Amino acid sequence: MQFGAASSTELVSSQGRTIIADAVVAKIAGIATREISGVFDVGGGTARVVGALRDRIPGARVNHGQGVAVEVGAKQAAIDIGIVAEYGVALHELAAGIRRNVIAAVERMTGLEVTEVNITVYDVVLFDETAPAGESDVRPRVQ
Repeated sequence: MQFGAASSTELVSSQGRTIIADAVVAKIAGIATREISGVFDVGGGTARVVGALRDRIPGARVNHGQGVAVEVGAKQAAIDIGIVAEYGVALHELAAGIRRNVIAAVERMTGLEVTEVNITVYDVVLFDETAPAGESDVRPRVQ
C-alpha cells in the first residue's frame, strides 16, 4: 500500500497526523486471530495464566491484545502472535489463515501496511484436556 499525496488512507496530511498506538494494533490483531477456527487461545504460558486470573475477577475486561506483540511505525506495522491450537488442525494452514485475517483487519482499520505477521504455536490442546476435573468417565482401576 503506497501513501501518496492523494491517498485517502494517509496518516500524515496537511491537516494533521494520526498516530495509532501499539495497543490498538495489538487489540485488532488479537481479535482477528481469535476469529479463526482452530485457535484455542492466544498467548504463551505466562500470558494465558495472567488471562485466566483476570477472567476470575468480577467485572474485569478481556485483554484482546494478550499474546500479541507489535511494532508500529509511521506507515507500517510488524506483528508477533503466540497461539495455542486445537489438536488435529493443520498448523501451517491455521497460520496462513491467521496471517490473512490479521493483515486484512489491521490494514483496513488503521491504514498501516503490515510488513510481517510472525506466528508461534506454543501448544496444541486436546479437547479432553479442557474438561474440568472430576467430569471424566474414568473408572478406578481397583476397588
